[in-house]
Parts: sequence; structure tokens; C-alpha cells
Amino acid sequence: MEHRQPMRPAETSSQGAIHITDVIAHPLSQTLPKPTVTSWGIYSEVSIVLVEVRTDSGIVGVGEVLARFSPKAYAELIETSLKPRLVGQDARNIGALWQSMRRALSGRAGGILIEAIAGIDIALWDILGKAAGLPIAKLLGGIGRESIDVYAAAVNWVDDAEADRELERYIGEGFPRIKVKMSNPVKEACRRIERLRKRAGDDIGLCVDANWAYNLDQAVEVGKALSANGYFWFEEPLAPENEQGYEELRKRCDVPLAAGESNFTADQVQRLVSRRTLSILQPDVARAGGITETRRMADYAALHDVAYAPHIGMSGIICETASVHLAAALPNFRVMECECDLSPFKRELADLAPGCIRQKNGTLDVPTAPGLGIEIDWDAVARLRTQ
Repeated sequence: MEHRQPMRPAETSSQGAIHITDVIAHPLSQTLPKPTVTSWGIYSEVSIVLVEVRTDSGIVGVGEVLARFSPKAYAELIETSLKPRLVGQDARNIGALWQSMRRALSGRAGGILIEAIAGIDIALWDILGKAAGLPIAKLLGGIGRESIDVYAAAVNWVDDAEADRELERYIGEGFPRIKVKMSNPVKEACRRIERLRKRAGDDIGLCVDANWAYNLDQAVEVGKALSANGYFWFEEPLAPENEQGYEELRKRCDVPLAAGESNFTADQVQRLVSRRTLSILQPDVARAGGITETRRMADYAALHDVAYAPHIGMSGIICETASVHLAAALPNFRVMECECDLSPFKRELADLAPGCIRQKNGTLDVPTAPGLGIEIDWDAVARLRTQ
């Protein structure tokens, strides 16, 4: 594979357009070192699409698409429907380019289109930061955080002995906050909620992610167990479309509700945020239209006193790093997911180590180099390319 030389900020100009010359979608697949087990099932293999945007100034931006399955379909959409709208345009006009890409497909916003836009949008912000010689966190005009709080993800829905080992591993690595996956049966979930609290002690913050495992009555029962055992949030207990169910659940249990990773655009979070049904909004930058739309979602949440907590999941180092920049800049940031799978997408794709390795006592430093602050290993891209 062609090797690219990193662009130094001093070589860029603050004047004149930065024209996009090419958009390349790299579909990548990996086998996880250890399967992730949730209420949805067992994940052993997942995918992403790495987006590369080249410009006539020599600056190359990179982004990531949440494309866990069928990555070639995303790549084809990017190269056949989105690329023609971008080539020749000024990469700095991110808002105009976002709107142009949105019009590539009709219908309600969401799905593969918005996820594909997310990868391109992140790459455009990377270009903008490199051109300005500033990290994205500074471009966002934020409040100047140099580090952010993170929590370990996650204790999987596995047998008790393995769950205990995973919990103890995260505590041993210095995480003061840990996510636990929950599923059915409800009685088993409630038993585990109580048992893990006793095992972790009162000084470790615990939260739960159900990945839509429950109906309303089941969620009420689990929510009461979480409240009784001091868990700090209940994530995605119900399907994202069940907004009325979330509102009813909010009335019937005391534990704060978190959701948003399944939403694509700001209008899709409006109801649950404006009514303060959610205490925590969790958009994923590689799904929710990139940095541009995720920022809109978080800003809207801030207007309604709802916290922002970036979702990462089984994504790669680009998604994680873009999320760190958003977390550093946005005023209502609370805590960021730190996925501890140590997958090739996090370990091999760039020169920055995964957050789970870099964190110290539950805090993670914000990159200070221009743009995202990472350099891609293109040999690793070639190794991980979907066959």
C-alpha cells in the first residue's frame, strides 16, 4: 500500500480554498481478541470503514464509519454517491458539505447514509484542524479540558466466575467506574446487580447497559434493583423507538436513564431530551453524522440540562479519538466509555494507544497535535482490509 507522509501544519496556508481531490473508503474487518457478549448475542467479528479524504494542499483527513457488518456496502455508497458531491469542493465548508451529502438519499435521516456521512465529517474536521494547526477540541471552542473522565466497558453477560474476573480486572487497572452488560432472565439480572455491587464495594461506580433487552415491566423491575444498589445509570433498557416506554419508565423507577447510541440525528433525540426523560445522552460520533451532528445533539442536550456521555462500543481508534475531542470541548460532558477490548481497530490502526491503556485512574489525556492528533498506519489498513 502507498505510504503517505504526514502533513506538517507549517506547510498549510490559512488563505485560499483547500480543495478535495479524492475520497477513499477502506472497508476493514477484524476478529476480536475476546468476544463481546451482550443481550443481542456474541460478537466475535466486527467491521468499520476508514474514510480517507485527500486534498490539493497535501493534507489528508481520516474518519471512521460505524459499519459493524457489510462494510463493503458502506464503501460503495461513499465512493459512488457521496464522493461526487465532495471532489472539487472546499474541505473547510463542512456544514455545506454535510447538507449536500444528506441529500444523496431521500427519506428520513438515518441508517447507512448518516453513518457514512459520519466518517467523512470526522475526516473533514481532521483536515480543518491540520490546516489551522490546532486540535479539534480547540476548534470546537470548548472549555479547555486537558483530560476527561472515562469508565471501563464492559463486564460481559457471561457466567458469574468470568464476570467476577472481568470486574476485578478493571478495578485492578485503576478504573473507578465500570459498565456491566445485562440481559434476561430478569431475576438473574437483579441477582447479578446486587452481587457485583457487593463485590465492587461502594467506592466503585457501576452502571448497566441492557442493549434493549427488556419490555417496560421488566425494565421497571431491573431499574428498581439498580436504584437499590446505587448504580449511576440504566442504559438502553428499551428499544430506541419506544419513546413512550422510556417516559413511563422514568416515572416508575429512580435510576437515571441513558440512551442515544442508536440515534442518528438531533431531531431523533428531541422528545426524550426536551422532556428530560433521559439524564444522559450517548450519541456515537461514528454513527450520528460525525462531529458536526454529534455536537448539535450534545448542545441540544445541554440546553435541557441533560448530560453528554460519548458511546464508543466495538469501534476503532478514530471514533474513540474524535469522541475524546468532543468530550474535551462540550460543557455538559459527564464521562466517556472506554472500551477495553484491545482490538486491532484500537491497537494497530494508528500511532496512538487505545484509551484503556493510556488512562490513569479513570482519566484520559486529550491529544494536542493538530486535527485528531493521530497518524494512520497504512500497512495495518492493508492487513485489516475486508476480503
